[in-house]
Amino acid sequence: MQDYLSDDKNFERRSLGLIGKISLMTKPINILGISAFYHDSAACLVKDGVIVAAAQEERFTRKKYDASFPYNAISYCLKEGDITIKDVGHIAFYEKPFLKFERLLLTYLSFAPLGLVSFLKAMPIWLKEKIFIKSFIQEELDFQGEIIFSEHHESHAASAFFPSPFQQAAIITLDGVGEWTTTSWGFGKDNKIQLQNEIHFPHSLGLLYSAFTYYIGFSVNSGEYKLMGLAPYGEPKYADLIRQKMVDIKADGSFRLNMEYFNYCVGLTMTNERFHQLFDGPPRKPETPITQKDMDIAASIQQVTEEIMVKMARHVHAITGMENLCLAGGVALNCVGNGKILKQALFKNIWIQPAAGDAGGALGAALMVWYQYLNHPRQADNRHDQQRGSLLGPNVDGEIKTIADNQGWVYEYLPDDLLPHRMARLIKEEKVIGLCQGRMEFGPRALGARSIIGDARLEKMQSILNLKVKFRESFRPFAPAVLAEKTKEYFDLDSESPYMMIVADVSQNKRLDARGLEGLFGIERLKFKRSQVPAITHVDYSARVQTVDELRNPLFYRIIKEFDALTGCPVVINTSFNVRGEPIVCTAHDAYRCFMCTDMDFLLIGNCLFEREKQPNKDKYKKEDISTILD
Repeated sequence: MQDYLSDDKNFERRSLGLIGKISLMTKPINILGISAFYHDSAACLVKDGVIVAAAQEERFTRKKYDASFPYNAISYCLKEGDITIKDVGHIAFYEKPFLKFERLLLTYLSFAPLGLVSFLKAMPIWLKEKIFIKSFIQEELDFQGEIIFSEHHESHAASAFFPSPFQQAAIITLDGVGEWTTTSWGFGKDNKIQLQNEIHFPHSLGLLYSAFTYYIGFSVNSGEYKLMGLAPYGEPKYADLIRQKMVDIKADGSFRLNMEYFNYCVGLTMTNERFHQLFDGPPRKPETPITQKDMDIAASIQQVTEEIMVKMARHVHAITGMENLCLAGGVALNCVGNGKILKQALFKNIWIQPAAGDAGGALGAALMVWYQYLNHPRQADNRHDQQRGSLLGPNVDGEIKTIADNQGWVYEYLPDDLLPHRMARLIKEEKVIGLCQGRMEFGPRALGARSIIGDARLEKMQSILNLKVKFRESFRPFAPAVLAEKTKEYFDLDSESPYMMIVADVSQNKRLDARGLEGLFGIERLKFKRSQVPAITHVDYSARVQTVDELRNPLFYRIIKEFDALTGCPVVINTSFNVRGEPIVCTAHDAYRCFMCTDMDFLLIGNCLFEREKQPNKDKYKKEDISTILD
């Protein structure tokens, strides 16, 4: 990208570099990938090139976006792989701490004496843990093997390409910031990736979006998806102002921010007074009413973000000439932007890492070692990815009956052959059901293993789930899970979306007459029934689609198939099994507690079906626990 993307020859210095080292060992090669200390720490185990296990630390500690060292996730991965730390040959860390420390130090020095408070807050933890991560890992894990550090965006690129179904593909990574890089692109071929260009800090699409997340009153690094969900309620009235004053966008998608409007280089906030003056007021205080202006600002930054993503994808396609594209990095969780790239029909196929944020860096670093460092061959069939449905976490099925009996939980045991029909019937009867079955999902999306499901045909279901189950803002949309083979009947989507990473429009033939929308603005538009599946249709007729196939998630597929047979509708609501402020549930105990603290009607764990009204002490759970699981 000629203007703002740097063709940095230091890639060779900073990359793994040691290519061609072929291991002659005959015993299994175990590689433990780790991401830690910034946001959403995680661990991943790769055994002989196969992803055996992966999980985020937050699921075990119950601290949302837990950034601490992932002791619990590591312990789980080793247990799932039936190994100990002594069986691990390589530990792969997802970024290079010294390069990141260099960026922090030089940034502080560049702005000195500004940023002193931020500097004094950051330095102790860096000097205690982050910068000396190698010795920290050796001591904390009693590890004697080789520790390899991949660059942050290399880890993102590896997480996008190596598990993908493609033998070769273009790669784009976009996030807040790694060491210096905020955006990169290149390509992957066979068992190698090569990043060709990058954009450096402080110019960052992720940080630009986070600045507006902060300004609209949501939490940075967790509220960006709220901003994306809010955008369709507004009009992009401020988009031109953002382009004129805040970000210079080139035709190739490269960009440069006007740092006069941002505070993240030196302060503890994202925006400054100049930013606030540009939009005629201070940031919205959390939990205060959302105004039409807030919605318009959300729509504006979303439009600018999509413009950058599409222009960059178009440029990368023109340069690489490849028909496949892989995406990763936190910005790749902007599934509306992903949908806009897909709609351009630049690439024949797009694959997005389900754990696109920092958690996925653990997986990418481990695969980087297996393929690029140890030089093992890689074969892809252009059809099936190696992510294993992203169902890589702990399994609850085998233990639930014993746990339920010991705890005195009341349940009905459903045989495998009767279970799908029973669940479909409950959905048809307008029941809200928690699903906790099989292995937990890796990444931020619930894909039918740790999900709350309901009837997408019910207009009232969105408000029921938001207010009585999820305890969250009423404007938030819900996602549809649809039988893969019937996707086109309901959505303008010509490809699969198994990991819920793409937004598509509801098909015209499923929409209802739009004349009732005239004169309605903002949240008022929620009152209008927009389609035959209103509970999953956003106000702009869009939906974040999950296509469900029998290979990746057989039970969830059979439940939806039975629901289709009963109702003629192959679509159900699928939202994550958690409440506001809490991570997605992991264990049977997590699921039961969350179930009892909400107005869900039923809970399925493995083959055990729990009805809330039949549970002992149900009022005690509701009274005593609900305050502990809200922000």
